[in-house]
Amino acid sequence: MYPDDFYYSKDHEWIQVKGDTATVGITDFAQKQLGDVVYVELPKKGTKLEFHQSMGVIESVKAVSDVYSPVSGEVAEVNEGLNDSPELVNQDPHGKGWFIRLKIKNEAELEKLMSVDEYEKFLEGIED
Repeated sequence: MYPDDFYYSKDHEWIQVKGDTATVGITDFAQKQLGDVVYVELPKKGTKLEFHQSMGVIESVKAVSDVYSPVSGEVAEVNEGLNDSPELVNQDPHGKGWFIRLKIKNEAELEKLMSVDEYEKFLEGIED
């Protein structure tokens, strides 16, 4: 169900690393918990983020939640498509619903995140 080449945080963000750049979004579990996403506020390109720093806000019909950066880095790209179509987060959370691309500052921080197997075990504890 969850892509196995991603890393996952306990806050339900995912990160996919390619070279020194990472794409970040929220997991399918997170979008289901939020319900219909109506607004996403993301950082500007060039913003420097620290590990687990709030990088934006996601608003749904149920709640408003912070989204956290799973690693430190500089925002290289923002998914501008979410401005007009925030529902992409619900429709394709691990694809077109991505939030930002980060230039990674400290790859060692990836070790603080979970593999797909670890994340699925983590979810079992929540969903029971």
